[in-house]
Amino acid sequence: MSWYRLLLAALVFCHNSPSVQGASAPTAHQSPDTRKTSTPYRGDLSIFESAGRAERLQIDRVMDILGIGPGKNVADIGAGSGWFTVRAAKRVTGSGRVYAVDINPDAIRYIEERSQKEQLQNVKVILGHEDDPLLPANQIDSVLLLKTYHEVAKPVVLLRNLRASLRPGAKVGVIDRNGNGENHGVAREVVIREAASAGYELRGSYDFVKDDMDYFLVFGPKP
Repeated sequence: MSWYRLLLAALVFCHNSPSVQGASAPTAHQSPDTRKTSTPYRGDLSIFESAGRAERLQIDRVMDILGIGPGKNVADIGAGSGWFTVRAAKRVTGSGRVYAVDINPDAIRYIEERSQKEQLQNVKVILGHEDDPLLPANQIDSVLLLKTYHEVAKPVVLLRNLRASLRPGAKVGVIDRNGNGENHGVAREVVIREAASAGYELRGSYDFVKDDMDYFLVFGPKP
């Protein structure tokens, strides 16, 4: 009967094998660049100027963690109305510079006019690409993507292109909310995984911004 037992064991193995069942078979990991993203906001930019936003986001604490101070060069990627840009510009003083990057020409014009009105001489606007912020090489000390990462269509490529702009010791911050990518949020774990794919490592993770659905992650380029 030994042949029978061997045949039975072979049939059981085949039945439980992932390659036979199909559902459990390993599949190729979906490229981070093809995950769902939210449609970039194109509406009224004044919506970002809500009262109390600075306190809810604890933006001064955020800038402390990112090392934003006099003489530093900062990139605000997905700058929108320039809400963060103007705050960072005052922090870095006249000896530093803030690069306000957006893919929306209306946002670029809005920030230009705002900078002139508020007499901020250290703000430079850049009409970037969805996969490249077009920042100058080896110039940036700190970066913040404030509630923007979930709109980035090619996050890994953008982060890779960003690396050439970073100075040694530069910090890249991402503030966003947990979501599925297309509901104006993206899971914290997804951001960490995509940043790792782009050559970054997690340097800090915080939950003090706004509410328990928001998070603040800080990355640095891997050595």
